[in-house]
Amino acid sequence: MKTRVLGNLEVPAIGFGAMVLSPGVYGEIDDTRAEAALKAALDAGGTHVDTSDAYGSDGHNERLVGRAIKGRRDEVVVATKFGLAIPEGEPSRSYPVGYAFGELRVNAEPRLVRGYAERSLRNLDTDVIDLYYAHYPDPGVPIEETAGAMAELVRDGLVRYLGLSNVSAAQLRAAHAVHPVTAVQNEWSMWRPVDADLLATARELGVGIVAWSPLGNGFLTGTVQALGEGDFRHNAPRFSAENLAGNNDRYAPIRSLATHLGLTPAQLALAWLLHQDEHVVTIPGSRTPAHIEENLAAADLTLHPDTLARIDEALRGFEVSGGTLL
Repeated sequence: MKTRVLGNLEVPAIGFGAMVLSPGVYGEIDDTRAEAALKAALDAGGTHVDTSDAYGSDGHNERLVGRAIKGRRDEVVVATKFGLAIPEGEPSRSYPVGYAFGELRVNAEPRLVRGYAERSLRNLDTDVIDLYYAHYPDPGVPIEETAGAMAELVRDGLVRYLGLSNVSAAQLRAAHAVHPVTAVQNEWSMWRPVDADLLATARELGVGIVAWSPLGNGFLTGTVQALGEGDFRHNAPRFSAENLAGNNDRYAPIRSLATHLGLTPAQLALAWLLHQDEHVVTIPGSRTPAHIEENLAAADLTLHPDTLARIDEALRGFEVSGGTLL
């Protein structure tokens, strides 16, 4: 697996987003199948594993990752996030989102940061978190105050590197002034451009970009025709029956190009993203070992400039119907 550098942290160009392995994301799944998917990712070189204390109930996703990496911890860059799984009795603040449920509840107060980290360490059954993110900025807390509490975790050896997720350029700059930020994780894919100011600021500061949802919540695999029961994407406007049909029609030129190149649409989407910046990495998720291996193989693809130009031309005409989470 080719590697890239986020700040001073070397990671695989394509890692693994573990969120899909908890029940209630893409319908039901059992832990046996989930652990097989994680093993497939690790065996294929996707050893940058991204999770959160808010994925699944009661730390389910972190505990799943902890079991999967047991005995091979030194191989893995473990990334997790905090701020959404708020301790009982603590206040929370609204973070508006574009999905049907309308908001997330956040608390990233400095006084809670150490407790979040200690809980994640227990869930992951490890003594250090490699990359620790504030999952969403707290509307009631200046980001530099949250970053200051996170910096104490680095000082005390609980965390190696700091990250921010779903932030603006100004928030990245403010936090980075308190303690170096290694990576910023934001949505970026063929159907959701990254914010230009954020990308420019990350480049200026030497901060890497971790692209979440690089396959557009599975849409860019070219295989999503309808959603099953219990699939969280029912909350996503882009996946309503009407929008999904129209978006699939608009995406047809990209699917055709992938077929012409002998690639899956997912491989083309991931390879295209890696060509956008030398310090971007991706964390696609899947429950199927064969698909995981296909996705990770995209790290070795080099797209010809003519191919990139054809993709950009197709994307200029790809007007997506419906919003994403943010």
